[in-house]
Amino acid sequence: MHSASAYVLLLSVDLVALYVFDYILPLTFHQVNKLLCQWIASVTRFVLLSAVGYWTRQSSNSVLRRWLVTHCFLGTVFETGHFVLLDSNSFKTSWGWLSCVLAGSFSCLFWEFSFPDQNDGSNGKQQKQKARVLLQRVILLYKPDYLPMMGACIFLSTAVLCEMFIPFYTGRVIDILKSQYQWDDFRTAILFMGLFSLGSSISAGCRGGLFMCAINSFTTRVRTMLFRALMNQEIGFYETVKTGDLTSRLSIDTTLMARAIALNVNVILRRSIKTVGMLSLMLNLSWKLTLLMLLETPVTGLLQNIHDSYYQKLSKDVQNSIARANDAAEESVAGIRTVRGFNTEKSETQRYTQCLIDTHNLRTKRDTVRAVYLLLHRITELGMKVVMLFYGRQIIQSGEMTTGTLVSFILYQSDLAENIRSLIYIFGDMLNSVSAAGKVIEYLDRKPQVNTEGTLQPDILKGHIQFHNLTFTYPTRPDQKVLKDFSLELRPGQMTALVGCSGGGKTTCVGLLERFYQAQEGEILLDGQPLQDYQHKYLHRKVAMVGQEPVLFSGSVRNNITYGLGECSVEQVEEAARKANAHEFISKLEKGYDTDVGERGGLLSGGQKQRIAIARALIRQPQVLILDEVTSCLDTESEQMVQKALASSPNQTLLVIAHRLKTIERADQIVVIDNGTVIEKGTHQELMDKQGSYYRLKERLFNDS
Repeated sequence: MHSASAYVLLLSVDLVALYVFDYILPLTFHQVNKLLCQWIASVTRFVLLSAVGYWTRQSSNSVLRRWLVTHCFLGTVFETGHFVLLDSNSFKTSWGWLSCVLAGSFSCLFWEFSFPDQNDGSNGKQQKQKARVLLQRVILLYKPDYLPMMGACIFLSTAVLCEMFIPFYTGRVIDILKSQYQWDDFRTAILFMGLFSLGSSISAGCRGGLFMCAINSFTTRVRTMLFRALMNQEIGFYETVKTGDLTSRLSIDTTLMARAIALNVNVILRRSIKTVGMLSLMLNLSWKLTLLMLLETPVTGLLQNIHDSYYQKLSKDVQNSIARANDAAEESVAGIRTVRGFNTEKSETQRYTQCLIDTHNLRTKRDTVRAVYLLLHRITELGMKVVMLFYGRQIIQSGEMTTGTLVSFILYQSDLAENIRSLIYIFGDMLNSVSAAGKVIEYLDRKPQVNTEGTLQPDILKGHIQFHNLTFTYPTRPDQKVLKDFSLELRPGQMTALVGCSGGGKTTCVGLLERFYQAQEGEILLDGQPLQDYQHKYLHRKVAMVGQEPVLFSGSVRNNITYGLGECSVEQVEEAARKANAHEFISKLEKGYDTDVGERGGLLSGGQKQRIAIARALIRQPQVLILDEVTSCLDTESEQMVQKALASSPNQTLLVIAHRLKTIERADQIVVIDNGTVIEKGTHQELMDKQGSYYRLKERLFNDS
C-alpha cells in the first residue's frame, strides 16, 4: 500500500509539473527550441520525482527507478527521433504524457518479472564479485602468454582497420560504374580494395595463429598445474570427489578457461575498433540513417538478454551432465571384471545410455533456445533493413546521397548492429564464461588437509613407531569414529600382526601410518618425532606398503618395480624380484623385465601382480614395511620365499595384516582390534592361553590351508 500511495503521489506531482512547464515554456517556439525545452523539462521532472521517491522512502525500489527513467524521457526521445527523421510533430501533450505513463509502467513491469534485479540481493552481489575474482585469476594465469597475446592484438587491429575500408571502396566502385566511366578512378578504387583485402587476410591469419598458440600454451600449463595440485591432495579428497568430475575439469574446463579470455579479448578489441570506425564512417555517409539504425539495438539487446539467461543455465546443465556420463563410463571400464563377473553389462550400458539421453535432451533444449533466438534476431534484422531501404530510397530521391553510398552504408550496418549488441553484453558474457574456472581455481587453491611440508631426514632411522591416543573419522563419515583413543607400539626388528573382524580399524591404522589421512586427535611418532615432521619423499622411501589389491601402471615390469625411484641398476631390480619370488616368471615373459604389463597390470595374474608389488617395496630397502593381506594371492612357495626375504632384514619393523594362521603365528606381537580399540595383544601362545577374543576368533578368522 505504501508503494501504491507513493506511485499516486508521483503521478500527481508529475501532472502538476507538466502543466507548469507547458505554461512557462511557450509552444510557439521553433521546433528545435521546443525539443530543447522538452529535454530541460524531462531532466527537471526526473530530478523532482526522484526527490519525491526519496522522501517517500521508495528510492531503493528498482521497479520505480526504471519507471521514472522511462516515464520522464520516453516521450522526449520519441519526439527527438521523430523530428530528426520526419521533421514533423506527432505527440500532443496529454496523449503523449498518458502514453509515457502506460509504456513506462508496462515495460518496467515486464522487465522486473522477466529479469528480477539480483543486485539488490546479497546473493547476486556475491555471485558477481566471485565472477570478477575468477576473471582476475584467469587473467593472471595468462601472464606467461602476454607476449603472443599482444602480438595477436596488434595483428587484430590491423585486420579490422583494413576490413572497415572495403565496404567504403565497394560503394565507390558502384558509383564509378554508374556514372561516366573513369579508368583511373576505377583502377585506384580496385587497387585499394585489393590492398585492404590482402592486409586484412594476412593480419587475420597471424592473429588467429597467435591466439591459438596462447590458448594451447595456457591449456597445457593450467592442466599441468591442476594435475600437480590434485596429486598433492590427501586420499580423503578422492573419496569425496568422483573421478569423472576430475577428468572433466582437466579436459573440458581448462579449455573453456583458456577460451574465456583469449576469445573474449579477440571479440572485444575487434568489435570496439570496428564499432568506432564504422560509426564514424556511417555518420559521415548519412547521420539520419545512422540514428534510424540505432533504434534496432534496444530490441535485439532485449532478445539477447533473454537468450543469454536461459542459454547459460542450460549450458551449465549440459556441462554437469557430461561429467556424470564420463563418471559412469569411467566406473564401468575400471570395474569391467566386476561387471563381467556379475553379468551387469546390460544394466551398465543402460545407465550410460541414460546419461547420454539426459545430455542429449539438455542439448536439445539449449539448441532450441538458440534457434528461436536466431529466428527472432533475423526477423528483426530483416525488418530493419526493409525500413532502411525504404527510407534510404527517399533520401536518394531527395539528392542527399548516392546509390553507392547507400550500398556502403548497408554493408556497414550489417556488422555494426551486431558489434554494438556484443559490446553491450560481452563483459557480462566474459564473467559468465569464466564460471568453468570456478572448480579449477578451487582445486588449484585447495590446501591438502594432510600436511606434506615436513623437512626431517635423519641419516639413521630405527623404525620405532608409537600410536598415541588416536581418534579418527573418515571425511565421508564424520559422525562415525573408526579409531577411539587408539594406542599401539611397533618395535624395530619385530613383526606385529593386526587381527580382528572386518571394519575393526586395521586398514585405517595402515592408512594413518602411510600419511593417507590425518587423525583428528592424537599423534603418531616415528623414532620419537611426529610423523608429519618427516620429509614426504624420505618418509615414503623408508616406510613402504604392499596392499591387498596392488596397482600396477601401464609400462614395463622394470618401470613398475622401480616406480618412484628413477634409475636403478639391473642387479638391484633382479635382486628385489628374487626376494619376491618374481624373477622366475618375469624371465619367462616374452621381453623379460621390459614386458608391458598392460593397463593396471591387466596382462598379469593376481599373484604375479602381487609379487611385482612386493618387489617394488623391497627394492627401496625400507626400514618399516607394511603388508596388508599380501599373501592372499600367493601360493605356499611364494609366501615362503617372501617370508625368507623379510627374515633377512632383522632390524626392520614389520606390520602385517593377514588371515593365514601360519603368518600370524610367527609374529612377535599380535594385536586384536575391535571397534577401533585394542582389546588384546601378545604372542600367539600368550593369547591362546588367555582364551579371550583371539582364542574365540581363531577358527573364524584364520585359514590354515
